Amino acid sequence: MIGAWKALLVEDYYRTIDFDWFKHRLVVVSVCVSAVFVIIVARLFFLQVVRGEKYRRLSQNNCIRLQSIAPPRGLIFDRNGVCIADNRPSFDLCLIPKDAKNADQTILKVSSLTGIPREKLKRNFVKNRTSNPYAPVLIAGDVGRDVLALAESHNFDLPGVVIKVKPRRYYLFDGKAAHIVGYAGIISRAELQSPAYRGYEPESYVGKYGAEKLYEPFLQGKYGGRQVEVNASGKVVRVLKTVEAESGNHVYLTIDFGLQQRAEALFKGLSGAAVAIDPRSGEVLAMVSSPSFSQNAFVNGMSAGQWHDLVKDPRNPLENKAIQAEYPPGSVYKIITAIAAMDEGVIDRDTAFFCPGYYKYGNRVFRCWRAGGHGSVSVVDALAQSCDVFFYQAGQKIGVERLAWYARGCGLGKPTGIALPSEDDGLVPTNRWKLERIGTKWQGGETLSVAIGQSYTLVTPIQMAVLTAAVANGGVLKRPVILKLIETPEGVILKRGKSVGTGVLPASPEALDIVREGMWKAVNDRKGTAWYSAHSRKMDISGKTGTAQVVASPQESDDDGNRKDVIRPHSWFVGYAPSDAPRIAVAVVVEHGGHGSSAAAPIARKIMEAYLENGG
Repeated sequence: MIGAWKALLVEDYYRTIDFDWFKHRLVVVSVCVSAVFVIIVARLFFLQVVRGEKYRRLSQNNCIRLQSIAPPRGLIFDRNGVCIADNRPSFDLCLIPKDAKNADQTILKVSSLTGIPREKLKRNFVKNRTSNPYAPVLIAGDVGRDVLALAESHNFDLPGVVIKVKPRRYYLFDGKAAHIVGYAGIISRAELQSPAYRGYEPESYVGKYGAEKLYEPFLQGKYGGRQVEVNASGKVVRVLKTVEAESGNHVYLTIDFGLQQRAEALFKGLSGAAVAIDPRSGEVLAMVSSPSFSQNAFVNGMSAGQWHDLVKDPRNPLENKAIQAEYPPGSVYKIITAIAAMDEGVIDRDTAFFCPGYYKYGNRVFRCWRAGGHGSVSVVDALAQSCDVFFYQAGQKIGVERLAWYARGCGLGKPTGIALPSEDDGLVPTNRWKLERIGTKWQGGETLSVAIGQSYTLVTPIQMAVLTAAVANGGVLKRPVILKLIETPEGVILKRGKSVGTGVLPASPEALDIVREGMWKAVNDRKGTAWYSAHSRKMDISGKTGTAQVVASPQESDDDGNRKDVIRPHSWFVGYAPSDAPRIAVAVVVEHGGHGSSAAAPIARKIMEAYLENGG
């Protein structure tokens, strides 16, 4: 009876409202659990089957990466194979944002470990970061071996920090031949966006100036790459595949680096320029612009203060004075006046003018540099002794317009065509030029000044070197050449420099013979202006001195309050050697050097002697 009674009670319970509520809830929970399970299965199916290939690739990319290998830049040599621009290994600290997780914390660790200021590391990180989270971001470039050792020894404490080794430009003779070799630097954002630099990467080195920039397409090599496996911290576990970078091509310049060094040493403490040319080919043997600058400073980077000091230096070290500085030519211009006077029929070999030390023109008196005068002189002696009075009279008979025509025919007033950029034209004044520029007519007395290389006439040292080379080689104007050849690392020649004639001097053979005779006597006759300064016991030299008057304030002083010699004239000398078969032609200008025979001529003589004594 009791068992039957209990069964009836249980049956009644299941029929109550509470049991119905519980049953309803159980069904709801079961449905929800089943729905969640279906969603999970569907999501797994979507991830594993539908999108499985994509996530498989992403997984591989997280452990396998591609690293670029920077190519060594082509080397730069002189004509004899002396290496001037080389490469050296640079160790750069980089940070991969994705691997670093917390970049600020990692940078703080690097700073405390290496001693590099945190602000500097952070600034570099912000400046160099790209949109690619896996791209290494440069935070400290060209670190020393002590920093390198610390970073390597704390490798696991610095997640995302990697060391990149790349070739960095290095100038073996820093500051030497800087204006012709130029320098390389880190590519700018604007350059990266230019089609001319397609294929370059951030932090690539590119030519910025001089031959480095001029021959950039040849010097830049081709990037290589490697496929590497990395761990969770971004550290390389193993290298899977490597494609080596291809080195750039080598450039051989026409300069003789031994001669270049000798010429630069002669300019120590002086401002000015010198250009030496082979008159037979137009090849530039040496090009000096003094003072110079440090090329490695541009590669390594300089502070704002260093840059300010460089660009504000009154001696203009960044200016290539050989092709960009314009000077009054002084008496070296008398070469042109002599050619014009003879070819115009104003004078001949036997024409003589008397020089009492001055020349009256209208109500003005024009002085000769020799107060007592030269007496009666012919054109040969007038060139040798640089008689102003002779050329005053010759210039008066020629006139400014014909003088200008001959000057342009001798290569003045226009670029020589040298491959280096930003070459200046110089200035050949005429009546029309003065009307347009100054607003007044040309005065007859100004022609007398032009005839001796004063007044408004301006020339560059490269123009005077080309003119001197043309006088030496028989009258052919040649475009200055700085490239000897370009070859691959394997020795295959890709390009050679070419000797190009740009015209002939507007001078008859007889006139050129007379000019050469006058230049020979200027150096080798005891009455010549260059006898004491350019005459050589080692070889026969021909040349012409020049003294260019300068208009400047005599009150100008340096930073210490000392008066500078800014009103001293510029010193010129142009010449060639050997006189009978010239192999070198030289133009030298020393700023505020005084008379041409005192400053420029000795430098020119030593340059020519150094070249020819060494087999040039």
